[in-house]
Amino acid sequence: MSIFPVILSQAKFIHRDSLQFPIEERALQFGDGIYEVIRIYNGTYYLLDEHIDRLFRSTEAIKIKLSQSKEEMKELLLELLTRNDITGDGKLYMQVSRGSAPRDHVFPKDVEPNIYAYAQSLPRNLETIKNGVSVITHRDIRWENCYIKSLNLLPNVLAKQEAKEQNCYEAILHKEGRVTECSAANVYLVKNGTIYTHPTTNNILHGCVRMAVERFVEELNITFIEEPFTLKDLAEADELFLTSSTSEITPIIRVDGKLIKDGKPGEITRKLQAAYEKDANIEDKVIANA
Repeated sequence: MSIFPVILSQAKFIHRDSLQFPIEERALQFGDGIYEVIRIYNGTYYLLDEHIDRLFRSTEAIKIKLSQSKEEMKELLLELLTRNDITGDGKLYMQVSRGSAPRDHVFPKDVEPNIYAYAQSLPRNLETIKNGVSVITHRDIRWENCYIKSLNLLPNVLAKQEAKEQNCYEAILHKEGRVTECSAANVYLVKNGTIYTHPTTNNILHGCVRMAVERFVEELNITFIEEPFTLKDLAEADELFLTSSTSEITPIIRVDGKLIKDGKPGEITRKLQAAYEKDANIEDKVIANA
């Protein structure tokens, strides 16, 4: 399928083969920017408002001023989806940098942000969603403002790569034994019917799927406590799961080679997965019918 990125600041669509980045682009030289990944189901964005709100929070946090309003940004993203003729499942990647200017640590003057986005097909990963995944634990060495969806992801990349090299799906990050999140997802522990997860402080990304989970637990009357848990708690959990835009709600069945309970996705995780499928208007409700 053709992918037509759009330079949103100019609202000009071009083919990806002709897209060129200037070497003096602050995203390339400093990681001076933010990004979003938005899930697409049946040709429709899922949690679009939540992603746009977070994008604007991130740009404001690093002092990038956007000329577009939230509504104008959504209109451009919807146009991009139409141009790519994505009618099934997919994802959108969007990146905002401070702009292009001669290399200097201080902010350039009179420079417009560079805003790039592209959409592409992405089927659901039904195997991991249904059967669960194995993860490792890894020390969290990231900076103190993880709530900003920054382009500076090297610690996340290294943790995810270590998980990959151990044939695992993800890395659960921790600071001195207290779990924060995964390298690219929020993480949750279930004990005695209650869900625990790290509070939405600066130390974690405020996930859009996490926001949806908070709605689901209220509807399902499941207790949800924002309280850090430890590496020791992981081994004693009844269930574990992670969430992100591309992972949806994925059960964790093994941590550092050790099974969680019987090694099968738990009842509460399944209820949340069914709620997710309903909320996202997914036609093939695999979990609901499992």
